[in-house]
Amino acid sequence: MTVRVVVADDQPVICAGFAALLDAQPDIDVVCTASNGRELVDAVSRHSPDVALVDVRMPVMDGIEATALITRTNSTRVLILTTFDLDEYVFDAIRAGASGFLLKDVTGDRLVEGVRLVADGSMLLGPAVSRRLVADFARRGTGLDPLLLESRGLSPREREVLLLLARGRSNQEISVALFIGVETVKSHVAEILRKLDLRDRIQAVVFAYENGLVIPGE
Repeated sequence: MTVRVVVADDQPVICAGFAALLDAQPDIDVVCTASNGRELVDAVSRHSPDVALVDVRMPVMDGIEATALITRTNSTRVLILTTFDLDEYVFDAIRAGASGFLLKDVTGDRLVEGVRLVADGSMLLGPAVSRRLVADFARRGTGLDPLLLESRGLSPREREVLLLLARGRSNQEISVALFIGVETVKSHVAEILRKLDLRDRIQAVVFAYENGLVIPGE
């Protein structure tokens, strides 16, 4: 299946370079580019891409505000581009609904892989950002509620998958840990998101830490 992408960056050379690299892949189609946040929001509204590759710092409307608008009303997943992996804007963007981030000096292979992963519903967070987010979620946690998952209708297997997902395990790693197929894992993840009314895996991680289902350092 072809992944449809919008690339947004106010630096023309970078924007064109990323767009050309992605468009050269047989399974990726760059449907539009944008030079600011407002153009990006309009492009997503017109084209409904699977993934928006978004620079944080853009004129007219920055990438964070654009991300919040996009994720509020569209199924498009946002992959943030940033210069520094500890850029405070990154945390704001993830809280606004972004599915992950990549550094601007990313290799071509990693960029392509990242777009495919995000399109497939995976989260893409560097270790430094993950640690900071976990610490933040832990501070805001409401404590363990053992009946919470049961009240939301999660089966015992779905609870196991959620806990592994919250610890950053990939579908393949969850598959190995629980001795089930990868497609079965994907099915469980989809049901977890549906039952908890969550958008994606990052929101599932937030849910698990905020509700004390996973304790930092476990």
